[in-house]
Amino acid sequence: MNENRIIELEIKLSYQEDLIESLNNTVSEQQQQINRLENSLSLLHQRQQSLAETVEATQIDNQPPPHY
Repeated sequence: MNENRIIELEIKLSYQEDLIESLNNTVSEQQQQINRLENSLSLLHQRQQSLAETVEATQIDNQPPPHY
């Protein structure tokens, strides 16, 4: 009976190791996706600021001089 118990524990341990490896891979993939999303968000923010500055500069250039 002792040997059967040891075999059961080894089987459970094997399943747990597989599960941990699978979870680790999932977390790693999610972190890579988060990093890509953060980079994309940063680029979008920079573009938005650039466009806002361009629009602001265009609006200032289109205004008539103060003496009109």
